[in-house]
Amino acid sequence: MKKQLRQKLQKQLTHSSSYLRAYEDVELLRQPALRSVRLQLEALKPELYLLAKDISETVVCFGSARVQPKKEAKAKLAQAKKDLAKKPGDKKLQQAVLAAKGLLSLSKYYDIGRELGKLIVTKSKKRFAVITGGGPGLMEAANRGAYENGGISIGMNITLPHEQEPNPYITPNMAFLFHYFSVRKMHLVMRAKAVVVLPGGFGTFDEMFELLTLVQTGKKERIPIILLGKNFWSQVINVKVLAEYGVIHPDDTKVFQMADTAQEAWNIIAKFYKIK
Repeated sequence: MKKQLRQKLQKQLTHSSSYLRAYEDVELLRQPALRSVRLQLEALKPELYLLAKDISETVVCFGSARVQPKKEAKAKLAQAKKDLAKKPGDKKLQQAVLAAKGLLSLSKYYDIGRELGKLIVTKSKKRFAVITGGGPGLMEAANRGAYENGGISIGMNITLPHEQEPNPYITPNMAFLFHYFSVRKMHLVMRAKAVVVLPGGFGTFDEMFELLTLVQTGKKERIPIILLGKNFWSQVINVKVLAEYGVIHPDDTKVFQMADTAQEAWNIIAKFYKIK
């Protein structure tokens, strides 16, 4: 074989996708057959970062990405009313006003979440890191309280159809992006010494009920689980009725507690761990 032809054929081979080192082949990693590898990588990456920082105890704060501080919530309601005034019969705009009113009523939890993040890191003398889903709203509030008071603030974001940027109150190199909800939830809970659930929607419910199931079935040790916002949670769930129907044991209704303020939530955690 002539040298020129030989070199041409060798170049074709070395530039082919099959010749890429497997760990450098992004297209390979994206194939369905490599899902188990992707799952493992998502599990390992945050683990290595958290181990490097010796982070082993966290307090998880779940909550809605849609709840904004009061000022922003008021502005959103005003705009929704203005839009409705132009088209009074528009059902979508009517619903937008109702939603804006609801979110305004929940806006106080932004300040409560921020205060909670502060209490967790200051009262525990930075023993506990604050960890959230890393997005805006009530996740931002808890991260903010920890960040502004010198604590470790961790955010575990998720890829969504409408991309959700991480909030800016996360410790550098402590913001992680996940594709798989299952791996993300595992990392949120595996180091958790307490979990505080602020008002939220489907995502918050998913996280909360999976945690309750883990504790109920002994997959997770008993830890303080606090639903913050008695009025909200009393309206949207009624576990006593579940017990009355027999689908859960009466003792399961004691897996969590309710609180109305950041201080009440912290007191439950402090009492459990005998922190003065």
